[in-house]
Amino acid sequence: MVELFTLIPSLLIVQFFRRIRPRRQIAPIREALYKMKPSRKTSSTNAPAIKKKKSSITFPWWCLFIAYGLSMIIIVISIFFIIVRGIEFGDVKTQQWLTSVLTGFFSSVIFTQPIKIICLAIFFICFCRNSKDDKETSEYINEDDEFSLSNDEEYLHSLEYRSLFSSESRQSISRLNENEVAYARDQRLKEIQMWAIIREYLIYFTFAILVFVITYSNREQHSFYQVNHLRAYFLNQRQTTADYTKINTIDEYWCWLENSFVSNIRAQQWYNGDIPQYLNGYINDKSSRLIGWATMRQLRIKSELCPDQRVISICEDSYSFVNEETELFQPGWTTNATTEEFSSSVIKAFNYSTSDELDTYTYVGDFGTYRGGGYVYEFRGRLSDMKTNLSTLHQLEWIDEKTRAVFIQLTLYNPSVQLLTAVTLLAEFLPTGGVYTTARFEPINFYTFTSILQLVCTIFYIFFIIYFMIIEIRLIFELRLKYFYQFWSLIQLGIIGCSLGSIGVYFWRFQETNRLSELFEQTNGYIYINLQLAVYVNDILTFLLGYCCFFSMIKCLHLLRFNQQISLFAKTLKYCAKALISFSIMFAIVFISFISLFYLLFVSKLSSCSSLLTTAQMLFEMTLMKFDVSQIMGADAFLGPFCFALFMFLVVFVCLSMFLSIINDSFRHAKGNQEQDQIILSFMLKKFLRWTGLKRLNQSEIQEERDCRMRSQYFDPVENFPYKIDQLLEALNRIYIAQKIDLARLEKAGF
Repeated sequence: MVELFTLIPSLLIVQFFRRIRPRRQIAPIREALYKMKPSRKTSSTNAPAIKKKKSSITFPWWCLFIAYGLSMIIIVISIFFIIVRGIEFGDVKTQQWLTSVLTGFFSSVIFTQPIKIICLAIFFICFCRNSKDDKETSEYINEDDEFSLSNDEEYLHSLEYRSLFSSESRQSISRLNENEVAYARDQRLKEIQMWAIIREYLIYFTFAILVFVITYSNREQHSFYQVNHLRAYFLNQRQTTADYTKINTIDEYWCWLENSFVSNIRAQQWYNGDIPQYLNGYINDKSSRLIGWATMRQLRIKSELCPDQRVISICEDSYSFVNEETELFQPGWTTNATTEEFSSSVIKAFNYSTSDELDTYTYVGDFGTYRGGGYVYEFRGRLSDMKTNLSTLHQLEWIDEKTRAVFIQLTLYNPSVQLLTAVTLLAEFLPTGGVYTTARFEPINFYTFTSILQLVCTIFYIFFIIYFMIIEIRLIFELRLKYFYQFWSLIQLGIIGCSLGSIGVYFWRFQETNRLSELFEQTNGYIYINLQLAVYVNDILTFLLGYCCFFSMIKCLHLLRFNQQISLFAKTLKYCAKALISFSIMFAIVFISFISLFYLLFVSKLSSCSSLLTTAQMLFEMTLMKFDVSQIMGADAFLGPFCFALFMFLVVFVCLSMFLSIINDSFRHAKGNQEQDQIILSFMLKKFLRWTGLKRLNQSEIQEERDCRMRSQYFDPVENFPYKIDQLLEALNRIYIAQKIDLARLEKAGF
């Protein structure tokens, strides 16, 4: 029944394809021949009358695009209904249905379709015989044309209508000369190159569109507003007494924790005093729901004896994996049993938990790398209970001089925009006594393929990557090591590598999403779900997709190589590549020496010189003239101005002037040796204007082309003079050698 239902549309599509007329009504070589020698065209007055045949319904050649478009629409609609129906079914029914679809497909290809073709062929042979050989032949061959025959050639084909009085001899006309053949070959090569360029443009722009659709569909447009709201909500930067970013001591941290944070993670009364209904689990902004509960995890160090105990006996060093504290304690960080009663949450806060138990991972901070384990307090229960527990922990000095890091982690879900946000508030306690706070709000959306467009684009994207891989593998086998010396080959390898990596990372993220979904389903959301690994994987995926977009945009410069300015830019970089490499080595040595100088002199005086990385950042800002000089001037009365003036003279004036000189010389050299290779671009533009009918050749342009071809046959006698002299000397040499041979022969004969 399905075969009968699809028979009529299939026949209509096939007939539509068959009735599309070819683009060229005559052969390309004959068109070129007529263009170069219009005298070959047969006069309509001398042509014999041909009986008009009954013409069938045909369509213009450009209907071929419509036919292919209809075919693609039918395919896409079929795929759409397959996906939609598959989503409505369950897993078992979907598997059975897909099995039946595959069985029907192979049975149709192997059994049904051959029978259908045989039956249709027999039907058309018996009832619809209509030979169109004469008509199709007449479209390409004109019987009245006269052919150029040499003296040793004979025309063997007989005419269908030949008079008894017609002569056997044919009028001989001259054949194409070498210049005309070269012109026809050049036009054909240009046309082949033109279609190759058009095909390259279409393929690559389609691929670039797929890359951008896939990349930007993975980014949520509400991410910035969600992060901006949560940052202002939790950090309280507008309140001077509870500003998280301005915390410097342990007491200030407890003040923010007890008075600001704990009140924000529970939905409280509305502004008019009404009780919040249906907001169980929501935070106080009434828009984001807390998944599970928030956790506060502390990392501590062990106490060690100081090397010099004359000043102080116990030293607390910086955090490391070696000196991390992992022992179990009683409330108050004692090992002795206590008689006081505490809640289970307070007691658990003094017991160490491993990263496997907490489902947490290693975290990289500004002043260290921290393990996933630690001493954990869970913000569970009513708001009053949590405030009581925090007050108890404060009295028991849960955060003291051995504390090196405190993590507050929570997972939020905004149902309005279907966006998950992993919140990490890190406070690093340094052995110098300072407290440095950082906050990370990382939104993530696990909903993939929310539209059919994303699924279709992903499938076609994979096909394009396979196609590019096949092409690049063939080029590697052909060029071998020369392939890796080409810049655009490296760009293409970057696109393929990042694409393959993004596919692998996507499946990794898909697996992590399934794990978190199963965990949420098992616990109904009443457990802390850590999104740290999922965020890491999502960041890697974003990194790879971002570089795919970057390499794709760089590849657009290669596609625009026919533009004169782009070509000049590329050749300038090519000419100055070696000089820039040498200059970069010299500049790196000078710049590193200044980094060492500024770091050693101002490490304790300027915050911008507190580390080598920040010092390098400051020097780059000085190079770009984007630096506040008053900081260096105020750091030291003599060394500050002296080092600044020395840096400005050597780096800004000398090194940058050398860099600009290299670019300027290469630009001048590239501009002087620029090839005027705009022939293909003008040829494509001319073809496009003629194809669209916007411009037609007039008689003057045709005559100009003939004159150009005729001028190409001319030669300069002065340029040809050395060749003629060589011919003359060669002829004299042959005559001289022939005379020598004749004299030798006569001497042997005795004459």
